[in-house]
Amino acid sequence: MDNRAGEMDVFVTAANLKSFSAAGRKLNLSPSAVSKLVTRLEDRLGTRLLVRTTRALQLTPEGEIYLERARAILSDIAETERLVSGGARAVPHGLLRISALMAFAERYILPLIGEFRGLYPHVVLDISLTDSVSDLVEERTDIAIRSSGALRDSSLKARKLLDSHRLLVASPAYLARYGMPETPADLARHACLGFNIPGIRTEWPFLDPQSGATVQRPFEPALLVNSGFVMRRFCLDGLGIGRIGAFHVQPDVDAGRLVPVLKAHRPADRETIHAVFAGHDHLAARIRAFIDFLVARIDPA
Repeated sequence: MDNRAGEMDVFVTAANLKSFSAAGRKLNLSPSAVSKLVTRLEDRLGTRLLVRTTRALQLTPEGEIYLERARAILSDIAETERLVSGGARAVPHGLLRISALMAFAERYILPLIGEFRGLYPHVVLDISLTDSVSDLVEERTDIAIRSSGALRDSSLKARKLLDSHRLLVASPAYLARYGMPETPADLARHACLGFNIPGIRTEWPFLDPQSGATVQRPFEPALLVNSGFVMRRFCLDGLGIGRIGAFHVQPDVDAGRLVPVLKAHRPADRETIHAVFAGHDHLAARIRAFIDFLVARIDPA
């Protein structure tokens, strides 16, 4: 096996201490093993690096050049390992790429960024807000904040941040104009707003009156959007009925700007928000620090 860094380390130690025996004691090797490694290095390079005398080792001109460069290379290796170290005791540092749901980030994450920066000033945050599902590997994303759903990639892991639910809502002006739907079947006469995000179907869950089971009822969308922000805006503007996370629209419901629809027919339409990340045995300290920080400050109840 080619172990050039190991040979460099042995040579540098021997050159520094000017003794194979002293180098062996420091490296837990026998003097003969140190001598053989240095000889193998010289044979590969085709030049003498050290002159062996009865009193001490002396560097040749080529050995002086090699020693200077070897010290720099070994220093670079040590620094590289320090920079990428993900141990629990490592200081979080480096670029952290985060993809987050827009509405969730606005309410829960963005207000915390100042505190996180104060705790971890050596972490550079690169934050993208999107309601689309990102490919962590392809987009080189460290953490994605996503709503509930099965993880298709078994290499991914998730930490729960928040349990919430979804609401069907419309504005008072829309309901005054088109009436309050009494049953899910009434939605056929209403403007239903849907998402055009891949993986999200144009159907909503409702309780079956006979069995009490949850059934998915398809709807014909009047408008399709790719953002919860736009969906909320269209609902507030009276353009139709939308299904939106409660954490996004609850303040509007409390203020009377939006009205829940078909509450008696709605199941426990739960939504769990996770921090999703690539699962590694040695998770980078910056990733672990940010996820632990969010978990500690966002109430999942």
